[in-house]
Amino acid sequence: MMGVGPFSIQAVIIFAAILLAWLAARVAARGLPDGAHKRAGAMVLDAVMWGLVAARLGYIAQWWEEYSAAPRAMIAIGDGGFSWRVGLLAALAYVGWRSRPAPLLRGPVLTGLVVGGMAWVAAQGVLEHLRQSAAPLPDLQLMALDGRPLALQTYAGRPIVLNLWASWCPPCRREMPVFEQAQEEFPHIAFVMINQGESAAQARRFLTSEGLVLRDVLLDPASSAMRELRSSGLPTTLFFDADGALVHSHMGELTMASLKSTILRRFAPAAPASAAP
Repeated sequence: MMGVGPFSIQAVIIFAAILLAWLAARVAARGLPDGAHKRAGAMVLDAVMWGLVAARLGYIAQWWEEYSAAPRAMIAIGDGGFSWRVGLLAALAYVGWRSRPAPLLRGPVLTGLVVGGMAWVAAQGVLEHLRQSAAPLPDLQLMALDGRPLALQTYAGRPIVLNLWASWCPPCRREMPVFEQAQEEFPHIAFVMINQGESAAQARRFLTSEGLVLRDVLLDPASSAMRELRSSGLPTTLFFDADGALVHSHMGELTMASLKSTILRRFAPAAPASAAP
């Protein structure tokens, strides 16, 4: 998984796109009088802010059933849940309304938004290309909770949602019930929970104390999965298709809405698989 320090690559891309939009608007408005370039830059930032708020609200509305069951998840914006079409419409509407007293600003502001949007789309294309060329599902040798050796390749042949976690990690703990529910709703997908750096007793004690029933919990005492999968933090969730290709990755806490959304986008419908290994 790619990232810059503690920040996910998606967060860095969004920040860079906003910065480019701000700079492009200021440059485009430089020939206008009365410090218009400053006002154009400020309007871009305001439009982005309201666009992001609208994008989040639109996504919550789309997945209302899941969010209403866990209201705290509505503010967990790290799950990546945004409706970008709604956000774009809101940003354009804001620019149209806000620029009424100064119509000359409209062109530079829209130029900035277009530049930022194009940068974001281009970066997504590069990420998708890198994802498609990423190494397939690794052949890691792990252990089941009962001490049996188990190869990760045992799960190959069906979609896999692979989660790296530890009991000391608060967001890992919070998202565990999401995976417990998902394994019942999507029985054809293997939800493989790989504990990092802890013993069987520690992992079992946590699962028992939380009343969690997860079918595929594996142990990785040496945290080899983090190194092999290039994870820079916990929790990390990776989505592999039935051919073992990495199709999506996420660093940070997942909500039920974002997990379902990713599954429906990344995994084609399939018949339920036979019993898990």
